[in-house]
Amino acid sequence: RDYLMTFTTDLIPTNGDSIALQATALTQLTQSPNQLTRTASMLGSEKCYQLASTLSSIATSVPYEDVQIAATQIAQCTSNVLSAINGPLQQRTNVLDLDFSRANTLPSDYDTDLESVWSNPNLFADGNDFSWETIEKNRNIYYQKQAANEICTEVEQTISLISSALNIHLNLDQSLTINTSSIFMSMETISVDSLSNKSVEQIGEARIQMPSNLQFSATNSSSLSVQSIMQPLASYGNSQSDLKTNLSRSMSLSILDQDKNEISIRTDFDNPIEIIIIRDSNFIIPPMALQNVTSFDSNPHNQLFDLYFINITSNLSISIHFEIHPLNNNLSYLFIYKFDNPPLLNSSINQIDGWTVFCPSSETFFGNIIIIDHRFNLDFTNESIYTYFIDNQKTMTHRSLIYGLRELNSTELTSFCLNSTQTSPPITNQRLNFTSDYEHRVYTSACYYLDANNNWQSDGLLVNKF
Repeated sequence: RDYLMTFTTDLIPTNGDSIALQATALTQLTQSPNQLTRTASMLGSEKCYQLASTLSSIATSVPYEDVQIAATQIAQCTSNVLSAINGPLQQRTNVLDLDFSRANTLPSDYDTDLESVWSNPNLFADGNDFSWETIEKNRNIYYQKQAANEICTEVEQTISLISSALNIHLNLDQSLTINTSSIFMSMETISVDSLSNKSVEQIGEARIQMPSNLQFSATNSSSLSVQSIMQPLASYGNSQSDLKTNLSRSMSLSILDQDKNEISIRTDFDNPIEIIIIRDSNFIIPPMALQNVTSFDSNPHNQLFDLYFINITSNLSISIHFEIHPLNNNLSYLFIYKFDNPPLLNSSINQIDGWTVFCPSSETFFGNIIIIDHRFNLDFTNESIYTYFIDNQKTMTHRSLIYGLRELNSTELTSFCLNSTQTSPPITNQRLNFTSDYEHRVYTSACYYLDANNNWQSDGLLVNKF
């Protein structure tokens, strides 16, 4: 593939048929992203951009069907090379030996380029680790990131060009869809009034829901172009640290006026744009951990709650999901939590940031008492799982969370699970007493966007439970 890709650079596209033919060949060459080197990925991206640029310039003289065929192949090629260059960075594919060798081969201008980054060990060391193995590994990562940023920018330009070529052939209320294994792309021309409350469908159950109350920049256009794209692997970006985007899909939405200028939309949490992204099928939810809490009584203690610590230190905001599976489904629990410090709750101290009561009922209470719908279960069994969710706006600025759980006695169960008027948590000074063990699972979720500098950001985003 690396060798064959070099021959594509000399092929000059002249008409719609030659563009479609070359784009199809590129799609075939790039269809296995885990086998594409950096050089092949960059050549493929450059060639796709060239084809898209030519297609855009002749789109008015090419039949719609030919434009769509060429655009579909170009879109697949760009998505393939983007996945290829991000795969090793996201640890979804292995580093290729040829890439590693090229990154650590002495450059030809080594003796003359005194500012060459290749020979700067400080750039590739890992803290105080200046071992040759570490420097070689990080040097390869450096060049991979550099190539990824270049390809990411070029792919955006390529997508913009093929969108422009396709949009020429779309009249009001017409739409088209490109649906392949490597990319999903939809375009639609609508009236300005139709944008409010519009649902932009993606593959599967993924979609983008516009709010009913829209505020956007003034435009003289009578129609708008709504474009959305979903790709199987998110870009690595420049701001990676503890971000877990290697099992994430990416989705984009663009709204353009008749002059192909982007329309700026203003929203808030009361009137948000809702984006539903389906979890990557490669993500495996870990099993629940069994907690042998009935053994507490075998040792002397004065604990009121079974406490757990979660480190939520992150540069960007995250949400937290809690799942509790009682081995005895007839039991109820009090769940409390506090950020950055242990929660304290007894007759004289109330230092908690939130609470809920888990009840063995299918009813739904209001206020602070949450009754979990027993139908919800990530394991797809008939077993009951209590769930609780803390969104990313509440976790912002915090570094840790400590939560506690205790089993309610029969009196508390009757008082709190059958009485929806309770506004304060049940309080006791008695040490905890579990009559049955339980399983639990805690995981985080988040949503990020890439800014103009290719950095992941989370401000202005609210992650919901479903």
